[in-house]
Amino acid sequence: MARYHMISFLGSVSCNLSMKHQLSWHKYIINIHRSISSASLKSRQIINGHNERLNFFHSGTCVNQTEEKQEQTKYVMSDKDELVHKLFKGLTRGDRSCLARSITLIESSHPGKRKQAQQLLSRVLDYNKHKTKHTLRGTQSFRIGLTGPPGAGKSTFIEAFGKFLTEKGFKVAVLAVDPSSSTTGGSLLGDKTRMPELSRDMNAYIRPSPSSGKLGGVTRTTNEAIVLCEGAGYDVTLVETVGVGQSEFVVADMVDMFCLLIPPAGGDELQGIKKGIVEVADMVVINKSDGDLVAAARRIQAEYVSALKFMRQRSKVWKPKVKRISSLTKEGIPELWNIMVNYKTLTFESGELRMKREKQLKIWMWNHIQDYIMEAFYKQEGVAKKMDHLEKMVVRGVITPGHAADVLLKTFMKYS
Repeated sequence: MARYHMISFLGSVSCNLSMKHQLSWHKYIINIHRSISSASLKSRQIINGHNERLNFFHSGTCVNQTEEKQEQTKYVMSDKDELVHKLFKGLTRGDRSCLARSITLIESSHPGKRKQAQQLLSRVLDYNKHKTKHTLRGTQSFRIGLTGPPGAGKSTFIEAFGKFLTEKGFKVAVLAVDPSSSTTGGSLLGDKTRMPELSRDMNAYIRPSPSSGKLGGVTRTTNEAIVLCEGAGYDVTLVETVGVGQSEFVVADMVDMFCLLIPPAGGDELQGIKKGIVEVADMVVINKSDGDLVAAARRIQAEYVSALKFMRQRSKVWKPKVKRISSLTKEGIPELWNIMVNYKTLTFESGELRMKREKQLKIWMWNHIQDYIMEAFYKQEGVAKKMDHLEKMVVRGVITPGHAADVLLKTFMKYS
Protein backbone atom coordinates (compact mmCIF):
# COMPACT_ATOMS: atom_id res chain seq x y z
CA MET A 1 0.00 0.00 0.00
CA ALA A 2 2.86 2.35 0.85
CA ARG A 3 4.48 1.98 -2.56
CA TYR A 4 1.24 3.04 -4.30
CA HIS A 5 1.01 6.21 -2.16
CA MET A 6 4.63 7.03 -3.00
CA ILE A 7 4.11 6.50 -6.76
CA SER A 8 0.94 8.64 -6.67
CA PHE A 9 2.88 11.41 -4.97
CA LEU A 10 5.67 11.27 -7.57
CA GLY A 11 3.03 11.38 -10.33
CA SER A 12 1.46 14.52 -8.89
CA VAL A 13 4.84 16.25 -8.83
CA SER A 14 5.22 15.73 -12.58
CA CYS A 15 2.13 17.88 -13.25
CA ASN A 16 4.03 21.04 -12.26
CA LEU A 17 6.99 20.38 -14.59
CA SER A 18 7.61 21.32 -18.22
CA MET A 19 7.12 18.81 -21.04
CA LYS A 20 10.86 18.16 -21.34
CA HIS A 21 11.30 17.55 -17.63
CA GLN A 22 8.10 15.51 -17.47
CA LEU A 23 9.60 12.92 -19.83
CA SER A 24 12.68 12.56 -17.63
CA TRP A 25 10.50 12.46 -14.54
CA HIS A 26 8.29 9.72 -16.00
CA LYS A 27 11.34 7.57 -16.81
CA TYR A 28 12.49 8.05 -13.23
CA ILE A 29 9.07 6.95 -11.90
CA ILE A 30 9.08 3.83 -14.13
CA ASN A 31 12.52 2.81 -12.83
CA ILE A 32 11.36 3.23 -9.23
CA HIS A 33 8.22 1.20 -9.96
CA ARG A 34 10.28 -1.62 -11.47
CA SER A 35 12.68 -1.73 -8.53
CA ILE A 36 9.82 -1.78 -6.04
CA SER A 37 8.02 -4.55 -7.96
CA SER A 38 11.22 -6.58 -8.09
CA ALA A 39 11.77 -6.17 -4.37
CA SER A 40 8.15 -7.12 -3.68
CA LEU A 41 8.48 -10.24 -5.86
CA LYS A 42 11.65 -11.29 -4.04
CA SER A 43 9.90 -10.78 -0.72
CA ARG A 44 7.02 -12.99 -1.77
CA GLN A 45 9.45 -15.64 -3.00
CA ILE A 46 11.28 -15.58 0.32
CA ILE A 47 8.02 -15.89 2.25
CA ASN A 48 6.77 -18.71 0.04
CA GLY A 49 10.09 -20.50 0.30
CA HIS A 50 10.04 -20.11 4.07
CA ASN A 51 6.53 -21.60 4.27
CA GLU A 52 7.54 -24.46 1.98
CA ARG A 53 10.54 -25.30 4.17
CA LEU A 54 8.34 -25.20 7.28
CA ASN A 55 5.85 -27.62 5.69
CA PHE A 56 8.71 -29.87 4.56
CA PHE A 57 10.18 -29.83 8.07
CA HIS A 58 6.89 -30.61 9.79
CA SER A 59 6.16 -33.51 7.43
CA GLY A 60 8.88 -35.48 9.19
CA THR A 61 10.51 -36.54 5.89
CA CYS A 62 13.66 -34.43 6.03
CA VAL A 63 14.85 -31.40 7.98
CA ASN A 64 16.57 -29.55 5.16
CA GLN A 65 15.63 -29.36 1.47
CA THR A 66 18.11 -31.61 -0.31
CA GLU A 67 19.98 -30.86 -3.50
CA GLU A 68 18.05 -33.64 -5.24
CA LYS A 69 14.73 -31.93 -4.44
CA GLN A 70 16.08 -28.63 -5.79
CA GLU A 71 17.20 -30.27 -9.02
CA GLN A 72 13.83 -31.95 -9.41
CA THR A 73 12.03 -28.62 -8.91
CA LYS A 74 14.34 -27.07 -11.49
CA TYR A 75 13.80 -29.58 -14.27
CA VAL A 76 10.27 -31.02 -13.74
CA MET A 77 7.57 -29.18 -15.68
CA SER A 78 4.45 -27.66 -14.17
CA ASP A 79 1.84 -30.25 -13.25
CA LYS A 80 -1.22 -27.98 -13.25
CA ASP A 81 -2.74 -29.73 -16.27
CA GLU A 82 -6.19 -31.01 -15.30
CA LEU A 83 -5.94 -34.18 -17.37
CA VAL A 84 -2.55 -35.03 -15.87
CA HIS A 85 -3.86 -34.41 -12.34
CA LYS A 86 -6.95 -36.55 -12.98
CA LEU A 87 -4.95 -39.43 -14.45
CA PHE A 88 -2.38 -39.30 -11.65
CA LYS A 89 -5.02 -39.41 -8.94
CA GLY A 90 -6.84 -42.30 -10.60
CA LEU A 91 -3.58 -44.14 -11.29
CA THR A 92 -2.42 -44.01 -7.69
CA ARG A 93 -5.84 -45.30 -6.58
CA GLY A 94 -5.41 -48.34 -8.83
CA ASP A 95 -8.06 -47.29 -11.36
CA ARG A 96 -7.58 -49.57 -14.38
CA SER A 97 -9.27 -47.17 -16.80
CA CYS A 98 -6.90 -44.36 -15.76
CA LEU A 99 -3.95 -46.71 -16.24
CA ALA A 100 -5.16 -47.57 -19.75
CA ARG A 101 -5.64 -43.90 -20.62
CA SER A 102 -2.21 -43.05 -19.21
CA ILE A 103 -0.49 -45.67 -21.36
CA THR A 104 -2.40 -44.40 -24.40
CA LEU A 105 -1.18 -40.90 -23.56
CA ILE A 106 2.50 -41.89 -23.48
CA GLU A 107 2.13 -43.82 -26.74
CA SER A 108 0.84 -40.72 -28.53
CA SER A 109 3.18 -38.91 -30.92
CA HIS A 110 1.28 -35.60 -30.68
CA PRO A 111 3.59 -32.84 -29.29
CA GLY A 112 0.98 -31.61 -26.81
CA LYS A 113 0.26 -35.14 -25.61
CA ARG A 114 3.98 -35.76 -25.20
CA LYS A 115 4.29 -32.81 -22.84
CA GLN A 116 1.37 -34.10 -20.79
CA ALA A 117 2.92 -37.58 -20.78
CA GLN A 118 6.21 -36.25 -19.43
CA GLN A 119 4.39 -34.34 -16.68
CA LEU A 120 2.50 -37.48 -15.70
CA LEU A 121 5.63 -39.65 -15.77
CA SER A 122 7.53 -37.17 -13.61
CA ARG A 123 4.83 -37.28 -10.96
CA VAL A 124 4.54 -41.08 -11.07
CA LEU A 125 8.33 -41.52 -10.82
CA ASP A 126 8.40 -39.27 -7.76
CA TYR A 127 5.45 -41.19 -6.29
CA ASN A 128 7.17 -44.56 -6.90
CA LYS A 129 10.40 -43.28 -5.39
CA HIS A 130 8.55 -42.12 -2.29
CA LYS A 131 6.89 -45.55 -1.91
CA THR A 132 10.22 -47.36 -2.28
CA LYS A 133 11.88 -45.09 0.28
CA HIS A 134 9.26 -45.88 2.93
CA THR A 135 9.07 -49.65 2.52
CA LEU A 136 11.03 -52.12 4.61
CA ARG A 137 11.32 -54.60 1.73
CA GLY A 138 13.35 -52.34 -0.49
CA THR A 139 12.06 -52.05 -4.03
CA GLN A 140 8.43 -53.15 -4.17
CA SER A 141 8.16 -54.02 -7.84
CA PHE A 142 9.70 -56.85 -9.83
CA ARG A 143 10.16 -56.50 -13.59
CA ILE A 144 10.47 -59.73 -15.57
CA GLY A 145 11.19 -59.84 -19.28
CA LEU A 146 10.10 -62.83 -21.35
CA THR A 147 11.35 -63.54 -24.84
CA GLY A 148 11.91 -66.49 -27.09
CA PRO A 149 11.32 -67.91 -30.56
CA PRO A 150 7.82 -68.07 -32.04
CA GLY A 151 5.89 -71.07 -30.78
CA ALA A 152 7.71 -71.31 -27.45
CA GLY A 153 4.42 -70.84 -25.59
CA LYS A 154 5.07 -67.38 -24.11
CA SER A 155 1.41 -66.34 -23.90
CA THR A 156 0.36 -69.71 -22.48
CA PHE A 157 3.11 -69.48 -19.89
CA ILE A 158 2.05 -65.96 -18.87
CA GLU A 159 -1.53 -67.19 -18.44
CA ALA A 160 -0.44 -69.97 -16.07
CA PHE A 161 2.27 -67.98 -14.30
CA GLY A 162 0.09 -64.89 -13.88
CA LYS A 163 -2.77 -66.89 -12.34
CA PHE A 164 -0.29 -68.50 -9.96
CA LEU A 165 0.90 -65.06 -8.81
CA THR A 166 -2.56 -63.56 -8.41
CA GLU A 167 -3.64 -66.54 -6.31
CA LYS A 168 -0.69 -65.77 -4.02
CA GLY A 169 -1.97 -62.21 -3.57
CA PHE A 170 0.21 -60.37 -6.10
CA LYS A 171 -1.02 -57.83 -8.63
CA VAL A 172 0.34 -58.64 -12.08
CA ALA A 173 0.67 -56.36 -15.10
CA VAL A 174 1.37 -57.87 -18.52
CA LEU A 175 2.76 -55.71 -21.32
CA ALA A 176 2.38 -57.89 -24.40
CA VAL A 177 3.92 -56.69 -27.65
CA ASP A 178 2.33 -57.81 -30.92
CA PRO A 179 4.19 -57.66 -34.26
CA SER A 180 3.11 -54.89 -36.63
CA SER A 181 2.55 -55.49 -40.31
CA SER A 182 5.41 -54.32 -42.53
CA THR A 183 2.91 -53.34 -45.26
CA THR A 184 -0.11 -51.87 -43.47
CA GLY A 185 1.51 -51.02 -40.12
CA GLY A 186 -1.38 -52.58 -38.19
CA SER A 187 -1.27 -55.11 -35.35
CA LEU A 188 -3.72 -57.82 -34.37
CA LEU A 189 -3.32 -57.17 -30.61
CA GLY A 190 -4.84 -60.54 -29.82
CA ASP A 191 -2.81 -61.63 -26.80
CA LYS A 192 -5.83 -61.40 -24.51
CA THR A 193 -7.56 -64.12 -26.50
CA ARG A 194 -4.81 -66.52 -25.45
CA MET A 195 -5.08 -65.45 -21.80
CA PRO A 196 -8.82 -65.87 -21.09
CA GLU A 197 -8.51 -66.62 -17.37
CA LEU A 198 -5.92 -63.97 -16.62
CA SER A 199 -7.76 -61.28 -18.58
CA ARG A 200 -10.81 -61.79 -16.30
CA ASP A 201 -8.73 -61.60 -13.11
CA MET A 202 -9.22 -58.26 -11.33
CA ASN A 203 -5.68 -58.49 -9.90
CA ALA A 204 -4.19 -58.66 -13.38
CA TYR A 205 -3.91 -56.07 -16.13
CA ILE A 206 -3.03 -57.00 -19.72
CA ARG A 207 -2.01 -54.32 -22.19
CA PRO A 208 -1.21 -55.37 -25.76
CA SER A 209 0.89 -52.89 -27.73
CA PRO A 210 2.10 -52.80 -31.35
CA SER A 211 5.76 -53.40 -32.08
CA SER A 212 5.73 -50.46 -34.55
CA GLY A 213 8.55 -52.00 -36.52
CA LYS A 214 10.98 -52.00 -33.59
CA LEU A 215 13.44 -54.90 -33.37
CA GLY A 216 12.20 -57.31 -30.73
CA GLY A 217 8.99 -55.31 -30.48
CA VAL A 218 10.15 -53.08 -27.61
CA THR A 219 9.79 -49.32 -27.88
CA ARG A 220 10.65 -46.45 -25.56
CA THR A 221 7.01 -46.32 -24.43
CA THR A 222 7.35 -49.85 -23.02
CA ASN A 223 9.76 -48.47 -20.41
CA GLU A 224 7.31 -45.77 -19.47
CA ALA A 225 4.38 -48.18 -19.33
CA ILE A 226 6.30 -50.21 -16.73
CA VAL A 227 6.62 -47.09 -14.55
CA LEU A 228 2.89 -46.39 -14.85
CA CYS A 229 1.97 -49.97 -13.92
CA GLU A 230 4.14 -49.74 -10.81
CA GLY A 231 2.49 -46.45 -9.91
CA ALA A 232 -0.89 -48.20 -10.15
CA GLY A 233 0.20 -50.70 -7.51
CA TYR A 234 1.19 -53.73 -9.60
CA ASP A 235 3.87 -55.80 -7.86
CA VAL A 236 5.05 -57.89 -10.81
CA THR A 237 5.34 -56.60 -14.36
CA LEU A 238 5.77 -59.15 -17.16
CA VAL A 239 7.04 -57.83 -20.49
CA GLU A 240 6.40 -60.24 -23.36
CA THR A 241 8.17 -59.48 -26.63
CA VAL A 242 7.47 -60.76 -30.10
CA GLY A 243 9.17 -63.97 -31.24
CA VAL A 244 12.87 -63.23 -31.57
CA GLY A 245 16.01 -64.77 -32.99
CA GLN A 246 19.64 -64.54 -31.93
CA SER A 247 20.22 -60.86 -31.23
CA GLU A 248 16.94 -59.04 -30.48
CA PHE A 249 17.11 -58.67 -26.71
CA VAL A 250 16.40 -54.98 -26.11
CA VAL A 251 13.98 -56.00 -23.37
CA ALA A 252 16.96 -56.94 -21.18
CA ASP A 253 17.68 -53.20 -20.75
CA MET A 254 14.37 -52.49 -19.03
CA VAL A 255 13.72 -55.39 -16.64
CA ASP A 256 15.22 -56.75 -13.43
CA MET A 257 15.28 -60.35 -14.64
CA PHE A 258 15.53 -61.48 -18.24
CA CYS A 259 14.11 -64.94 -19.03
CA LEU A 260 14.56 -66.82 -22.27
CA LEU A 261 11.65 -69.17 -22.97
CA ILE A 262 12.41 -72.00 -25.39
CA PRO A 263 10.53 -75.12 -26.53
CA PRO A 264 12.05 -78.62 -26.42
CA ALA A 265 14.36 -79.54 -29.31
CA GLY A 266 15.55 -75.95 -29.68
CA GLY A 267 18.98 -76.84 -31.03
CA ASP A 268 22.12 -78.54 -29.81
CA GLU A 269 24.71 -77.31 -27.33
CA LEU A 270 26.67 -75.41 -29.98
CA GLN A 271 23.50 -73.61 -31.10
CA GLY A 272 22.96 -72.57 -27.48
CA ILE A 273 26.44 -71.04 -27.35
CA LYS A 274 25.91 -69.19 -30.63
CA LYS A 275 22.77 -67.47 -29.50
CA GLY A 276 23.82 -64.03 -28.29
CA ILE A 277 20.52 -63.78 -26.49
CA VAL A 278 21.60 -66.54 -24.08
CA GLU A 279 24.52 -64.38 -22.92
CA VAL A 280 22.19 -61.82 -21.36
CA ALA A 281 19.59 -64.26 -20.01
CA ASP A 282 19.34 -64.58 -16.23
CA MET A 283 17.29 -67.75 -16.63
CA VAL A 284 16.49 -70.21 -19.39
CA VAL A 285 12.99 -71.67 -19.10
CA ILE A 286 12.18 -74.80 -21.11
CA ASN A 287 8.45 -74.86 -21.67
CA LYS A 288 6.15 -77.68 -22.84
CA SER A 289 7.85 -80.26 -20.63
CA ASP A 290 4.87 -82.60 -20.63
CA GLY A 291 3.60 -85.71 -22.41
CA ASP A 292 5.85 -87.02 -25.16
CA LEU A 293 8.11 -83.96 -24.95
CA VAL A 294 9.45 -84.65 -21.44
CA ALA A 295 12.44 -86.62 -22.74
CA ALA A 296 13.29 -83.90 -25.28
CA ALA A 297 12.92 -81.21 -22.60
CA ARG A 298 15.31 -83.03 -20.28
CA ARG A 299 17.84 -83.40 -23.07
CA ILE A 300 17.73 -79.72 -24.03
CA GLN A 301 17.97 -78.76 -20.35
CA ALA A 302 21.20 -80.74 -19.98
CA GLU A 303 22.60 -79.19 -23.15
CA TYR A 304 21.85 -75.64 -22.06
CA VAL A 305 23.29 -76.24 -18.58
CA SER A 306 26.47 -77.37 -20.30
CA ALA A 307 26.41 -74.41 -22.73
CA LEU A 308 26.01 -71.84 -19.93
CA LYS A 309 29.25 -73.02 -18.37
CA PHE A 310 31.11 -71.38 -21.25
CA MET A 311 29.37 -68.02 -20.78
CA ARG A 312 31.11 -65.20 -18.99
CA GLN A 313 29.46 -64.56 -15.62
CA ARG A 314 27.86 -61.11 -15.56
CA SER A 315 26.83 -61.09 -11.90
CA LYS A 316 28.89 -61.71 -8.78
CA VAL A 317 25.96 -63.23 -6.90
CA TRP A 318 23.99 -65.06 -9.58
CA LYS A 319 24.60 -67.81 -12.10
CA PRO A 320 21.95 -68.33 -14.82
CA LYS A 321 19.68 -71.29 -14.15
CA VAL A 322 17.89 -73.67 -16.53
CA LYS A 323 14.43 -74.81 -15.44
CA ARG A 324 11.88 -77.17 -17.04
CA ILE A 325 8.19 -76.29 -16.70
CA SER A 326 4.83 -77.12 -18.21
CA SER A 327 2.32 -74.34 -18.72
CA LEU A 328 -0.32 -76.98 -19.41
CA THR A 329 0.03 -79.02 -16.21
CA LYS A 330 1.50 -76.13 -14.12
CA GLU A 331 4.41 -78.41 -13.17
CA GLY A 332 7.53 -76.51 -12.14
CA ILE A 333 5.90 -73.06 -11.92
CA PRO A 334 6.05 -72.76 -8.08
CA GLU A 335 9.75 -73.77 -8.14
CA LEU A 336 10.38 -71.27 -10.95
CA TRP A 337 8.88 -68.45 -8.85
CA ASN A 338 11.06 -69.42 -5.87
CA ILE A 339 14.14 -69.16 -8.10
CA MET A 340 13.02 -65.72 -9.29
CA VAL A 341 12.45 -64.51 -5.73
CA ASN A 342 15.90 -65.79 -4.77
CA TYR A 343 17.40 -63.86 -7.70
CA LYS A 344 15.67 -60.65 -6.63
CA THR A 345 16.77 -61.07 -3.00
CA LEU A 346 20.41 -61.72 -3.89
CA THR A 347 20.72 -58.87 -6.38
CA PHE A 348 18.92 -56.42 -4.09
CA GLU A 349 21.07 -57.21 -1.06
CA SER A 350 24.27 -56.97 -3.12
CA GLY A 351 23.25 -53.64 -4.65
CA GLU A 352 23.29 -55.02 -8.20
CA LEU A 353 19.56 -54.47 -8.67
CA ARG A 354 19.86 -50.78 -7.80
CA MET A 355 22.87 -50.30 -10.09
CA LYS A 356 21.07 -52.14 -12.89
CA ARG A 357 18.05 -49.86 -12.68
CA GLU A 358 20.27 -46.78 -12.59
CA LYS A 359 22.06 -47.98 -15.71
CA GLN A 360 18.73 -48.61 -17.40
CA LEU A 361 17.61 -45.04 -16.69
CA LYS A 362 20.65 -43.77 -18.61
CA ILE A 363 19.88 -46.12 -21.49
CA TRP A 364 16.26 -44.89 -21.59
CA MET A 365 17.47 -41.28 -21.73
CA TRP A 366 19.71 -41.96 -24.73
CA ASN A 367 16.94 -43.94 -26.43
CA HIS A 368 14.73 -40.87 -26.15
CA ILE A 369 17.49 -38.70 -27.59
CA GLN A 370 17.99 -41.04 -30.55
CA ASP A 371 14.25 -41.16 -31.27
CA TYR A 372 13.89 -37.39 -31.11
CA ILE A 373 16.97 -36.77 -33.27
CA MET A 374 15.71 -39.14 -35.97
CA GLU A 375 12.29 -37.52 -35.87
CA ALA A 376 13.82 -34.04 -36.12
CA PHE A 377 16.08 -35.24 -38.94
CA TYR A 378 13.18 -36.37 -41.12
CA LYS A 379 11.16 -33.24 -40.38
CA GLN A 380 14.03 -30.84 -41.11
CA GLU A 381 13.12 -28.78 -44.18
CA GLY A 382 16.56 -28.79 -45.79
CA VAL A 383 16.88 -32.56 -45.40
CA ALA A 384 13.39 -33.20 -46.78
CA LYS A 385 14.19 -31.22 -49.95
CA LYS A 386 17.37 -33.18 -50.71
CA MET A 387 16.30 -36.63 -49.53
CA ASP A 388 14.38 -37.81 -52.61
CA HIS A 389 17.01 -36.51 -55.02
CA LEU A 390 19.88 -38.16 -53.15
CA GLU A 391 17.98 -41.44 -52.89
CA LYS A 392 17.53 -41.50 -56.68
CA MET A 393 21.24 -40.77 -57.20
CA VAL A 394 22.16 -43.62 -54.84
CA VAL A 395 19.84 -46.02 -56.67
CA ARG A 396 21.35 -45.05 -60.07
CA GLY A 397 24.85 -45.54 -58.68
CA VAL A 398 25.89 -41.91 -59.15
CA ILE A 399 27.01 -41.53 -55.53
CA THR A 400 27.61 -43.99 -52.72
CA PRO A 401 25.15 -44.37 -49.81
CA GLY A 402 27.84 -43.13 -47.44
CA HIS A 403 28.36 -39.92 -49.43
CA ALA A 404 24.61 -39.29 -49.57
CA ALA A 405 24.39 -39.79 -45.80
CA ASP A 406 27.23 -37.29 -45.27
CA VAL A 407 25.45 -34.68 -47.41
CA LEU A 408 22.18 -35.11 -45.50
CA LEU A 409 23.92 -34.96 -42.12
CA LYS A 410 25.80 -31.78 -43.07
CA THR A 411 22.53 -30.26 -44.26
CA PHE A 412 20.82 -31.23 -41.00
CA MET A 413 23.59 -29.74 -38.86
CA LYS A 414 23.72 -26.57 -40.97
CA TYR A 415 20.02 -25.75 -40.60
CA SER A 416 19.52 -27.05 -37.05
